[in-house]
Amino acid sequence: MIQTSDIQRPDPAIIERLWHVSAATAAGMLHGLGIRNPHLQGPVAWTPGRKVVGSALTLQFMPKREDLYNESEYSDPERQLHRHALYHTKPGDVVVVDARGDMMSGVFGEMMLTFFKGRGGIGVVIDGCIRDYPNAKSLDLGMWLRGVTPNYHTQTNIYPHAVNIPIACGDVMVVPGDIILADDDGAVVIPAGLAGQIADSAGERHEWEEFTKLRLSQGGHLRDYYPLSEASKAEFEAWKRDQGH
Repeated sequence: MIQTSDIQRPDPAIIERLWHVSAATAAGMLHGLGIRNPHLQGPVAWTPGRKVVGSALTLQFMPKREDLYNESEYSDPERQLHRHALYHTKPGDVVVVDARGDMMSGVFGEMMLTFFKGRGGIGVVIDGCIRDYPNAKSLDLGMWLRGVTPNYHTQTNIYPHAVNIPIACGDVMVVPGDIILADDDGAVVIPAGLAGQIADSAGERHEWEEFTKLRLSQGGHLRDYYPLSEASKAEFEAWKRDQGH
């Protein structure tokens, strides 16, 4: 019987605080903490307007090799590792898949995504494709994909190899239990060990951006408000007091 490991999920309070952070803001803040590029490049929003923040379940695909992969192994559905990735789903999880950028394999289809949704999953980030998109798009899941295909997952070049191990998705390392924050700008991975710092700084960053947008919309000069000049910092503090912050 196949045994796969579950993930360690962060404090739900941290996840809740990160819902107020955009992918762009998170990427900039992570750069300030030494993470050069947290953006999972390749998967793009196929459900515009959706946002997800959740713990990463991971699934790794590998190229088929004749001595290691045999179609007969998949006569028993329980030997299909992509199922086991979804078996770990808890409410708020995001499944992240290294599908090697393959455009000919539908990693999940409507039925598996329906199961994932029913277990409380909120989004998928796949460096590759899904199938059954005409039906899957109505499931109310956030989807960041390279594309779609009618082919099933092992029909052509790749097969699921491992569950809940560190993977490379979109040329970025994702560790099981990291936090995925994704919106229309794309998907960003927040290392679990840095999530608290991002959440702690997010509130002040949101206030600063609100103030800056207000002043710029009123005709303020870019050099005064982005970033804040010394004079504008004092103005910002006065504005916060007026707002009751």
